Amino acid sequence: MCESEKTYYYACVLETLAILGFLAFFLWLTFHPKSPSYTIVDITIPKSGLENRDQNGSIVYALEIKNSNTYYSIYYDTSLLTFYYGQDKVADKTIPPFHQGTGTSRRHTVIDFMDANPQVWRVVRSSISNSTAELKVTLLTRIRYKTWGTKRHHVLDL
Repeated sequence: MCESEKTYYYACVLETLAILGFLAFFLWLTFHPKSPSYTIVDITIPKSGLENRDQNGSIVYALEIKNSNTYYSIYYDTSLLTFYYGQDKVADKTIPPFHQGTGTSRRHTVIDFMDANPQVWRVVRSSISNSTAELKVTLLTRIRYKTWGTKRHHVLDL
């Protein structure tokens, strides 16, 4: 084998490997699962919890969960939704497990209420009256992506 044939052979092998590498990278980008998006679309604090001077209050919320994956359905384990005022926990709620498929069932809305912690509610109520309340929301859940009969586990702490 002469020198130019060797060079041509190695160039062809290198070119083939580069094409296969790019193909694998683009397939991975196409089929890599995306994390779901979570949005609080509505939050309401009933007027009775603000006007009464008692220690009890509640928060009504609507949480929308969107699966932006075309090929992956998502199985959610039990989720914990928590509202904080500063570092203090105002309220938390457990959302039961559910499945979110592909196609028309890619949006899931949870509408529920939670009772507030009486010790923290007094401070939250006064800051709401002064229009200075900032509530932080966290969601802790474990999800499993499913496609073509396989499941992959991920833990999300948002």
